Amino acid sequence: MHDDDPTAVDRPEPRSRALIGLLVVVGLEFAALVVVTVVLVVELIVAPASSLASGIALTILSAVAALWLGALLNGLWKRRAWVRSGIIVWQVLQGAIAIGAFQGVFREPAVGWVLLIPALLGITFVLSRSVTAALARPVE
Repeated sequence: MHDDDPTAVDRPEPRSRALIGLLVVVGLEFAALVVVTVVLVVELIVAPASSLASGIALTILSAVAALWLGALLNGLWKRRAWVRSGIIVWQVLQGAIAIGAFQGVFREPAVGWVLLIPALLGITFVLSRSVTAALARPVE
């Protein structure tokens, strides 16, 4: 509303199912990454890694990724247009890690599926028409 009435309230449109699904996916990914970061901090204190520098670097990288994902979740909740690209980047990175979990010497297919399914859901939701419309900048 562009009225001059100070009592007028701008009510955003209700969230679509796809937007709610995307909020759930990104929220669960954020929660999981926070848990991973806490576990890494505890392990760094209790049982230091064979390379302390690598253990600290991995913990910091995990914390930074959790902060980034938290910022994306906050922006998504507030329907900011800039979150689409960040969410797509995150889902692609998560998909790449999932593919790596399916192959190699230390392959663990269960971990791969746990990472791949939310990544595919996230990309599907973020590219859906209703989410694109909800996150579009208003034309003036």
